[in-house]
Amino acid sequence: MMGIKNTFTLTLSALLLAVSMTMSAQESLPPDVRADTLSRLTPAKRDDLDDYGKAVWDRVLGRDNTGPFYGPTGFYFHMPRVADGMDLINNYLRYESIIGRGLIEVAICVLAREFDSQYEWASHAPTALSEGVPQEVIDAIAWKRPVDGLSPEYSLVIRYGREIFNDHKLSSETWAEAVSLFGQQGALEIGAIMADYAMAAVILHAVDQHIPPERTARMPVLE
Repeated sequence: MMGIKNTFTLTLSALLLAVSMTMSAQESLPPDVRADTLSRLTPAKRDDLDDYGKAVWDRVLGRDNTGPFYGPTGFYFHMPRVADGMDLINNYLRYESIIGRGLIEVAICVLAREFDSQYEWASHAPTALSEGVPQEVIDAIAWKRPVDGLSPEYSLVIRYGREIFNDHKLSSETWAEAVSLFGQQGALEIGAIMADYAMAAVILHAVDQHIPPERTARMPVLE
């Protein structure tokens, strides 16, 4: 009987904590950010789409999937033709790029850091770790630390992103190193991955997308 009581108490405590976190997150939202989307957008709904949009919804999300949708899923289906194209591009770049899953996630994390995109960081930093990326690599990205001592592949991807987003160019030396490590296609795909998620970051900032409370990973706020 004590076991049942303890289990009930723990379950109730967890439920109350989840409710409290959700209420706290909603109470802190700016006045133009909706509680149902955690952004400035109205919810994406299949019934609001034309036949083309409904077909894309059914293929990408599933006909009966009603959400809730946050982040890119939440905004792309307000632009169904964009959603259609980005589904093809993103599925390849996120899951099949020749640089490999771990480095894909590193490239996304670099982009998230450079754009201060907490939403993308909350999704992709934990994924990078689950793909075997060392914590020291994630910390170097999060804190913008020097990459000395990291493996050449991690170091290259981080420096590639920092040069592009800070200097607005890539040095001859960094390009040559990227081609040496990944071939010409891989060197291009590093940029394509970052560009894909840069577009998402711009829109996430535009709609002031907030993060569901269960996604707890955050970047440090740097001066």
